[in-house]
Amino acid sequence: MIRKLDDETVELIAAGEVVENPASVVKELVENSLDAGAGSVDVEVENGGIDLVRVADDGRGMNADDAVCAFERHATSKISDADDVSKVDSLGFRGEALPSIGRVARVEMVTKDDGVGATRVVTGAGIDGERVEETGRGRGTTVEVTRLFESTPARRETLSSPGREFRRVSRLMTRYGLARPDVAFTVEHGDTEVLSTPGSGDPVDALYAVYGRDVASRATRFSHEDGRISVEGALVQPSVTRSATHHVYTAVNGRAVDDETVRGATVDGYGTLLPEDRYPVAVVSVDVPPERVDVNVHPAKKKVRFVDEDAVRRVVLSGVRDAVTNEDLTRRGEMELDAPVDVDTSEDSAFADAEVIGQFRDLYLLCESDDDLLVVDQHAAHERVNYEELRDEFNGSVPSAELDEAVTVDLSPDEVAVVEERRDALSANGFRIEGFGGGLYRVRGVPAPMGRVGDTQLVHDVLDRFVAGEEVDLRDEVLKDVACHPSLKAGDELGRDEATDLVRALGECEQPFSCPHGRPTVLSVNERRIAEGFERGGVRL
Repeated sequence: MIRKLDDETVELIAAGEVVENPASVVKELVENSLDAGAGSVDVEVENGGIDLVRVADDGRGMNADDAVCAFERHATSKISDADDVSKVDSLGFRGEALPSIGRVARVEMVTKDDGVGATRVVTGAGIDGERVEETGRGRGTTVEVTRLFESTPARRETLSSPGREFRRVSRLMTRYGLARPDVAFTVEHGDTEVLSTPGSGDPVDALYAVYGRDVASRATRFSHEDGRISVEGALVQPSVTRSATHHVYTAVNGRAVDDETVRGATVDGYGTLLPEDRYPVAVVSVDVPPERVDVNVHPAKKKVRFVDEDAVRRVVLSGVRDAVTNEDLTRRGEMELDAPVDVDTSEDSAFADAEVIGQFRDLYLLCESDDDLLVVDQHAAHERVNYEELRDEFNGSVPSAELDEAVTVDLSPDEVAVVEERRDALSANGFRIEGFGGGLYRVRGVPAPMGRVGDTQLVHDVLDRFVAGEEVDLRDEVLKDVACHPSLKAGDELGRDEATDLVRALGECEQPFSCPHGRPTVLSVNERRIAEGFERGGVRL
């Protein structure tokens, strides 16, 4: 039943009042379709959505009375009073979106519930009143929006080019296609279909529709629950990374949002599996009780605010970390042949039966493992082995080594503040730092777990991360740096037995496929692909 809201409630739901561009129109209409229980949603735009936005769904439609009432301001079927606003579990308010759009564009809606006939309502800018008539349609709703901002030329001139406006629509629908894998979405721009998701409910299928086979084949589904907070989605192996964080798609209670809490916890969950300054491709959906999240903190509902942000972060971090740790994350190599080389990975260790057959440029170990050729970076591999050895040995404070001569370092005001704030933590992790006046400090001791002495440059590296606002595990940073220094370098020649021992030790590591700083330790090339490159058709002769 559609009802008018009281004044108190009206003041609390200003979120649907702003129509900024075609993408915001699409967002409102698509969220209405999802709230109506749609299993399929078809979006069509012309000229970037400036000339036309059409959204059709197969969800619950409306009867004639509700269809007319839906265009009145602050009329909705989703809440009844002010108390409901804080615990609403729907994506938006149809009674807010339609009149807001109708004030700046022409709107035509055809809708049908489970009754006999469908209803067409035409209203909006440039139309005196509303035209209502019976028509034909299957169950669901179609809303067509034209003449956007035509009656307000100044606002129309603020729109970007059709290409840029469509990129906003495409980005939005990509997010919803991934956030709601249970719904089949199509997007057409003019006569071109640019997105089609199957609606199978499998997030990996949705990734396939957006990113293609190569990325989807390296993805794994995951789920995790703690109390009343749950998280699920799909994580792509760190052999596939991007240079920006926006490939981490986040959703909260079925709403596609840009949430830094969820995104940051996802990236942190990958940990050292990611190379520096690289980010994963992932889809992470969080469900929390409606009363534990505020969806009205942003006018267009692009962001949310959690009552207990730390609890959400912990659940996401734990779920992602468990998933990527338990996956076989072999880096898949590519060779400059006629086609990229794909490699089949196994849940068995890639190193279990690996036989060292040579060394290339005194840096890379060549190993035969079943039908694969493994190329191991001996420095990265040795770093991983050293790091896990150090990590397992030191669960508490890290020993310090006194320097023969104290080293003077010049710290910035921000770094000085960090030193003073974190002095106890720095000391517990092997740093001996004393003030010398102003920004000058003397470093008298550095971390030295198991006799491996760290570098004074580590002082700046650690402080820089604190200054940047990152939550640094100081002990972990120390161990990663210290693990690097005694590791094998390019030019270090290994005998066959030493190389074999290193490969075996790498295979026994918890995360053998990357060094502590996130670089890969091994590339793997399948024999079949090598044979194809030599036009042998995969047959061994």
